Amino acid sequence: MKLLGKKGFDLKWKISFLITLILVFLLSYWSYKNRVYDWDMPGYIGCLFQREYPASPEKVHQYTYTSIRKEASPYQFKDISGFVQPNKAVQFFKQDANAFSEQLPYYQIKIGYNFAVLFLYKLGFSPPHSVLLVSIISYFLSGLILFFLFSILFPGKNILFVLLTVGILILPPMRALSNTPVPDMFSLLFLLIFMMGLLRKWERWKMFLVLLCLILIRPDYIVFALTYLVASFGFTYFSENRKIDLNYILQGIFFLALYLFIIKYYHFPGWKDVFYDTFIDRRPLISAQPANFTFSYYLHFLFFKLINFKKISLAVFFIMGLIYYISKDLWIRIFSVFIFANIYLKFMFFPASAESRFFFGYLLMLFLMLCYAVSKKYNGFQLRKIA
Repeated sequence: MKLLGKKGFDLKWKISFLITLILVFLLSYWSYKNRVYDWDMPGYIGCLFQREYPASPEKVHQYTYTSIRKEASPYQFKDISGFVQPNKAVQFFKQDANAFSEQLPYYQIKIGYNFAVLFLYKLGFSPPHSVLLVSIISYFLSGLILFFLFSILFPGKNILFVLLTVGILILPPMRALSNTPVPDMFSLLFLLIFMMGLLRKWERWKMFLVLLCLILIRPDYIVFALTYLVASFGFTYFSENRKIDLNYILQGIFFLALYLFIIKYYHFPGWKDVFYDTFIDRRPLISAQPANFTFSYYLHFLFFKLINFKKISLAVFFIMGLIYYISKDLWIRIFSVFIFANIYLKFMFFPASAESRFFFGYLLMLFLMLCYAVSKKYNGFQLRKIA
């Protein structure tokens, strides 16, 4: 398999790859040694046991917390149970099997992530390790993909792409994603694969498969997939043939149908419930209390959070400004706007302004687009094929 072409495999490249491989491994090992058992873990382990005991919520509840207790430290288990930072809803989930079962649809819809957890579980890993290892392995693979991306963008600059790769991996948001039991690191891995395909201009069916994986990992990536199709449709229409390409429309219909099927099949409560439980009040029993709030309240909350979104906004506008200053290429500008738009669309649906991990993947994509613009202007390079 040719990764970088014959010239790429010189001695300096091999040494830089070996150094990066060792550093990425050590960072991944650090993530494993500092793995975090937090309140998301019971939800994903519950999904695992739900497959084995679909008719017994009591067993699912019991086995979930028992498996965590075996591995987590007393302090970590106390935290998961909602007693370190007192949380009555989390405490109730620990005590009541029915309340815990009502929470599972929030986690079950992440089919791709749960499948990866199940795969590791079937290999013999414990339930908590199965959840955590998805993030740690994804972190390791993301490091390798970053290395290949930078070695393509800046061929011959061996020290530069080693420093860039390791520099990104040690950023606080990246480190936080690497050792926590959430699907964000797994989805970031596929965002990097998406960027590789975008910069290499992969065939449509390959990009379709990457988008499909993203939606299966986190169905809320439906927004990302649809906006990508809109951007691709627009670029093709205005820059090439001014003909309507039904391929993009059919893909959009398929993704939307898949999204609706997933949320209906798993009885997902909906965005309003997610927003209420995340930002207003975590309900101990979903069925006992409706998620009621007004649109006016949402707008006021969004505005307040937008003020606290200034660090990410500053970084985003700075990178976008550089991209537009450096490159006048229509393709670069359109797809930079596509990434930019997804940051704020994500914020509109989930305004967690203090949690950079929710937006870090998009920020990284925008940075890679900047690197592409810089490399294209100043190096006069041609992207080398990855096949």
